[in-house]
Formats: sequence, C-alpha cells, structure tokens
Amino acid sequence: MPDGTLLLVADQGFGDMIQFSRYLPWVAARCADIVIACDTEMRGFISQLAPQARLITGWPGCPPYQAWAVFSGLPLLHGTTLENLPAPCPYLRADPELLARWRARLDQLAPAGHRRIGLVWAGRPAHGNDRNRSVTLARLRPLFDCPDVSFVSLQKGPAAGEAGVYFGRAPLLNLAAEVDSFADTAAIMASLDLVITVDTAVAHLAGALGRPAWVMLPFAPDWRWLLGRADSPWYPGLRLFRQGAPGDWDTVIDDIKANLG
Repeated sequence: MPDGTLLLVADQGFGDMIQFSRYLPWVAARCADIVIACDTEMRGFISQLAPQARLITGWPGCPPYQAWAVFSGLPLLHGTTLENLPAPCPYLRADPELLARWRARLDQLAPAGHRRIGLVWAGRPAHGNDRNRSVTLARLRPLFDCPDVSFVSLQKGPAAGEAGVYFGRAPLLNLAAEVDSFADTAAIMASLDLVITVDTAVAHLAGALGRPAWVMLPFAPDWRWLLGRADSPWYPGLRLFRQGAPGDWDTVIDDIKANLG
C-alpha cells in the first residue's frame, strides 16, 4: 500500500497491543502513511517502532483513510507461524531518563546485595478470565521466606492495596503510588533481576523489553502461551509456570520458590 492512509486500531487490551506492536516496522515498510488509534499509555512505545505514524486517541481526530486493520489481525495479514515471528526481542526499550531515575530510587529503597524481583499477582478485574488468571498477594506467601530477596510491587488497580497488609521475611517495596504509566513500569523492570507475574500486560512488557520474567499460567491458558511448554516463541526471555490442574496455584508457587533458591 504505497499510497493512501492506513488506519490501525488497537482493538484489545494493553498486553495485546504490546505483543502486536512488534508488527509495526513490517507494516511501515509497506505503507508510508499510518494512523494508529490507541490509548495514550502506548504512545511512547509506538513512537519507538513507527516514529512516522500519527496517533489518535479519539474518533473525532481520525483523518480520512483508505484502509483499516486491527492490531490483533496483523499476525494473519503477516502470515505468521512460530518459525517467522517478526521483531526479535527486545523490540521495546525503557526511557533512559526514567530508567536512571528509577534505578536511583531502587538503590535508595532496596537493601544492598538483595536480588530485586518484581511482583504482579492480579490482572484487571473486568477481564473475562480474571477469576482464573489472578491470585491474591497472600497466596504467594511461600515466596516471602526467600533470603536475600527484595520484592518490588508492580501491581496496579484495586489489588495494589493488598501490599498494605503484607507480612513476610523479604522486604516488599510498594511503588504503586509512584507509577504513573507503562513507561514507569518499563523503567522499573529494566532495573530488576526478575519479574514474577500472572498473565497480564506486564508479562508482555517484560517479554518485549527482553527482561527475564516468570509467568504464572492457569490450567487453560490464553492461546498465545500455547500448551505443554515452559518457553514462549513470542518472548524468549519468559519462563512459563503452568497449573497442572484447574485452580492449582500451590504447585505453581512451590515450583517458583524452588527455582528462586
């Protein structure tokens, strides 16, 4: 499509947007004029991959266009298989200024010599499968006895309040009030040794940044995590910990604790 304007619509959640944004350089090589309809949270990441694209956050600002597509449809248009996934990881990077600021902040808060491990235990409550994919912070209690570890809460939303009643041997740094956007989250993750998360946008962001992350998956996972494997072709830096039976988070958490050791 060398002529004309293409409208790309972010049709699903933040995690999907992060995952499918890897296709933007492929799209830009085929279409000179791109308009992207998405949330402002994604602006910084989109500009890294398609700096020439125009971003809109509401339909009144949408210019005329000749064709449109949704982000979740890009793998089909690309003809994606597990062997030809575009954009090797990392394909996103943290903002250098935010990275320097958050590294200094964590140096102030975290005990010296501790491994810094990010935690996300719950997704967005309105998600249709949140009952199966999320846990409570208290459910992760076996991890809190790990020595020489400082946990860093990356949790947002209503579940972030659970950090206020945390009791554990390992320190838990609650940064929720200071995190304004995914750009902050990306900078914090770039300053951590590991992220442990349920299936949320944070898992996709860690993967896109090339950061090591362990993802806790329900027995029947979302399609993108496939079945019967502990790795992800989409994100080589991720390690997948799967339930062996519906609702069996205890085995997952025990496995993670053993590997932390």
